Amino acid sequence: MPRVTNAVARHRKHKRVLKAARGFYGAGSRRYRIAKQWLYKAGVNATRDRKRKKRNFRQLWITRISAACLQRGRKYSEFINGLFLADIDLNRKILSQLAIDDPAAFDKVFEMAMAARDADKA
Repeated sequence: MPRVTNAVARHRKHKRVLKAARGFYGAGSRRYRIAKQWLYKAGVNATRDRKRKKRNFRQLWITRISAACLQRGRKYSEFINGLFLADIDLNRKILSQLAIDDPAAFDKVFEMAMAARDADKA
C-alpha cells in the first residue's frame, strides 16, 4: 500500500472547497472536482456582474429621469445639456431620487436647467 504524505492538507483543502460550494445543485455541492469548477465559474460570474450592476443602475436612473422630463414636456438629452450649461453638478442617482421623492425640488432644478439652455440658444 502506498504511503500517503498529504492526507491532512488535502482533506482540509477539500473541506474548504465543499464548504464554499454549499447550496449548489446536485454534484456541485458533493463532489470536489465539480465543486471546484463551479466555484471558479461562480467567481467569474461575480466579477462580471459587479461591473454589470453599476451599468444596470445607471440605466435605471436615466430611465427615471427621462420619464420625469417627458412629463414636463422636454427630452432627457435637453435636460442634461441644460444642467451642464447651468453648471449644476447633480449626478443621475440624486436626480432620479429627486424626481421620485421630491417632485417640487426636481421642478426647480428642471426650470433652472431649461432656463440656462434657452438662454444659451438665444
